[in-house]
Amino acid sequence: MDDPNLRVTDESTFETLLTELLRTAHQNGIEVEGGWDVDGEDGHPDWDVVVTVVERTADD
Repeated sequence: MDDPNLRVTDESTFETLLTELLRTAHQNGIEVEGGWDVDGEDGHPDWDVVVTVVERTADD
């Protein structure tokens, strides 16, 4: 994937894009809570990604 909009060169960009991805999926009715195995391919490691909903109090 060589999308110039997905150039992740630092943690801040990674977090920003991940937040946008999760919010967009949620807005489109996709259940984002759960786990996914990500095949690294091409010499990259494999990952296990787990997303959980965090319930916070109004004070947080």
